[in-house]
Amino acid sequence: MQNKQPKPPKQNIVLEKEQDFYIENGKIVFTSEYLLKRGYCCENGCRHCPYGFKSKNS
Repeated sequence: MQNKQPKPPKQNIVLEKEQDFYIENGKIVFTSEYLLKRGYCCENGCRHCPYGFKSKNS
């Protein structure tokens, strides 16, 4: 069993294109600035993960 921190309650966050995300090949790519603002690591291997998580598939 992994010791994960609980996720914070969901909030309504307005995303700003270029600052929080950009579109690449039809997919949304979150910036490290947004991921830090979100406040936790989702452990999905995000390209700009500021938390240092590396997926096993990358």
